[in-house]
Amino acid sequence: MKKLLLTFVLFIFLSSSAVSEDGETALKPETGNLNEGLTIEDVVNGAIGPFDSYCDGYGNPGASGLGYISVLTLQIGTVTSDMDEVLQEIVAYDRAEAGGTYIGQINMITASSFNGVNGAVWGYHIAKAEAIANNSLQPLFMKKRSDGTEIPVYSVQPLLDAGKRLLGTVGQRRFPLLPGAHVRCAVKSETAEGPTFIWSAIALAIAEDRNVAANLFIEDAGHSTLQSEEDRTRFLDRLYRNIAESVIRCGDDQKVQYKEIFVGGKIEWIPEGHVGSALTCAPYVVLARQVVPVGEKPQVLLNLTLSQWEESIGLSSLRENPDTT
Repeated sequence: MKKLLLTFVLFIFLSSSAVSEDGETALKPETGNLNEGLTIEDVVNGAIGPFDSYCDGYGNPGASGLGYISVLTLQIGTVTSDMDEVLQEIVAYDRAEAGGTYIGQINMITASSFNGVNGAVWGYHIAKAEAIANNSLQPLFMKKRSDGTEIPVYSVQPLLDAGKRLLGTVGQRRFPLLPGAHVRCAVKSETAEGPTFIWSAIALAIAEDRNVAANLFIEDAGHSTLQSEEDRTRFLDRLYRNIAESVIRCGDDQKVQYKEIFVGGKIEWIPEGHVGSALTCAPYVVLARQVVPVGEKPQVLLNLTLSQWEESIGLSSLRENPDTT
């Protein structure tokens, strides 16, 4: 009886595995069907939260379905070094959350870094940034994949701008995250005492086939004593190229290919007597109900540029210096 049971278990294991091209054993779903049939329309229609004017964290009760939206941000906060180390870090980090795109007052839950089959990206898939929608964005450089295909690496700035135009700023809030919400985020941070430069960086790699693969986030942060503007330019160029390389390597590990990459960073001088906190953060959210134009289904956002979306719901332009009241 024991021998029969062992034979059965071995048969089940062998029938649910396969040998990959490199000779390694690779598991596959029993059905052999990798496509769940979740369309991008399904994702967007299922990514509306329960609140009229607040976005909420993905996975909280009351959402319209299984979808979620990723929003990209880069932030740096600075505080005078006149408290103990822990308090200085807390305030600097809090100022990073509240500066630029407003992601303050949330319970940030660190998650891994994928925008999946049931996800979409604000500014890329929906409410598209104009430079992405009209294909006017020019590559910073090209990156060769392992199969020899060269893919473009673009500035992430249009996606950062899109995030600010959705959530708003501390002084001009649009559809911020619900205060106190529990929000999963792809996140990295760095805190350092001056004098030093502190920086944060983010990349988004778009999967070639969204039906079977996730888009990838790479987050990075650090500090460095760079001496000149020329040094900073060289540093950022090398950083962006290394991040693009890390994307390719992560894709190779997962046997996933990406068709384009968006990358960018923020760097700031922290003077002596100050503490800086650099934050790269991509919250996973469901949208406020009022993000959707009146009388329309959420999937209409797939057909609107960022400016068209703002016009469709009557948003005024963000002030030139909207980060303060």
